[in-house]
Amino acid sequence: MGIPLDKASFLALFLETLFYGVFFTLYWLTLFVLFKKTGIQQQLLVPVATLLLCIATAHLTIDFVRALEAFVFKVDTIGANAYYSNLASPLDLASKALYITQTTLADGVVVWRCHVLNHKSRFVAIPGCVVLIVNAATGYYVVWSLSRAYAQSNIPTATSGCITTFYTLTMFVSVICTVSIAWRIYHTRRSMPGGLANLLPVFIVVIESGALYATSVLALLISFLVGSNGEYIMLGIIPPIVGITFCLIILQVHFHIGGSSSTEQSSDVGGILTNLFRGRSTRDHHFSMQRVAVHITEEEIVQSDNMSGKNNQPVSGNLFQL
Repeated sequence: MGIPLDKASFLALFLETLFYGVFFTLYWLTLFVLFKKTGIQQQLLVPVATLLLCIATAHLTIDFVRALEAFVFKVDTIGANAYYSNLASPLDLASKALYITQTTLADGVVVWRCHVLNHKSRFVAIPGCVVLIVNAATGYYVVWSLSRAYAQSNIPTATSGCITTFYTLTMFVSVICTVSIAWRIYHTRRSMPGGLANLLPVFIVVIESGALYATSVLALLISFLVGSNGEYIMLGIIPPIVGITFCLIILQVHFHIGGSSSTEQSSDVGGILTNLFRGRSTRDHHFSMQRVAVHITEEEIVQSDNMSGKNNQPVSGNLFQL
């Protein structure tokens, strides 16, 4: 027997509050890190992190209001189950719209990472933007369609297909971009002295962050396909998970790679993981490695120039966008 809708919604609120607390704490730690940086790192990452927090806050606020109405104000009139079954409720529609906005923003950040990683290739940017636009349009169409359906049983078949498409595309973007980034790191560094070992911490961060988000979306998709009310639990916790993933990447790279270690490996990775978001590839014939405070926003993957005729002549490229 599946979990009842009212209990699923209450559990979703509890877990969302828990994850929101984690996100809120990580957000302020992330601001502390980013405000010590200069330039584009503040100008871009701080607004993105703040926007993610604002959306998660609005989503949590709406869920709190809905819980009060379902379990307190309207418990004696329509009951919690009937209240949550009303898919055309303005608050429910607003909550779903915020969820779609949050996931679309997160997918946009992931696509941008791949775009910078591949030297701002149009073959990455154009398909990625097309998928994002299609996914966002599908999501907002679902919200509009649900506004015309009163109860769960009244969801049109076409709308159910769009919901499945939205969840699938979201997971597809996350998995493909994560695999692409990981492969790019491996392919670029495998023939270099030290190989992948120097970038192993970054490699792990990328895989972990992508797996956390993709697994959450996969659980959401499976619960929807099997008709479980666990879908509403995942709908509640994914918005703060998106922010947690974003902040964890910044904090992990900053503290695990950009620390004060004076070892050669730390210095090597420190030089690699600097100056992202500049989006240009430069050739440095007199490259000097020095200890740098590493930022999550940018990484440089240094390659040897086998075409120049000079051995071990490094080429630096701003490839990896976190």
